[in-house]
Amino acid sequence: MLMSASSNPIEESFELAAARCADLTPLVYQRLFDQHPETRAMFRTQGSELVKGSMLALTIEAILDLAGERRGHFRLIACEVSSHDAYGTPRELFIAFFAVIRDTLCDLLGDEWSTDIAQAWDALLIEIDAFAAVPA
Repeated sequence: MLMSASSNPIEESFELAAARCADLTPLVYQRLFDQHPETRAMFRTQGSELVKGSMLALTIEAILDLAGERRGHFRLIACEVSSHDAYGTPRELFIAFFAVIRDTLCDLLGDEWSTDIAQAWDALLIEIDAFAAVPA
């Protein structure tokens, strides 16, 4: 039941988004700050734009690995749960970042946000929630 170039709906969602938007970073962080205003203060340091871009790139890499071949990049999620705990970031907020990415892609894709993509993201977010809830 392949309907696109990619057989992976998560990968497909990023491919479609990339065709519409060169850099997801401003869109993702605007949504994050709108939904979780307390996060804005976490990025007030000099060089935070670089940190945001890097953090998003690593997160996307982990998402794609978790949703795909699982070569190990997805393990970054468990590592980052621990480091964000050390920073005092609530676990719910850490997990919410993944939903913010999904919602940003959904808005960006509009009509191309298919049932397959939506279901794949729902399943992935449940898996990330379970994965991140387990103490590392």
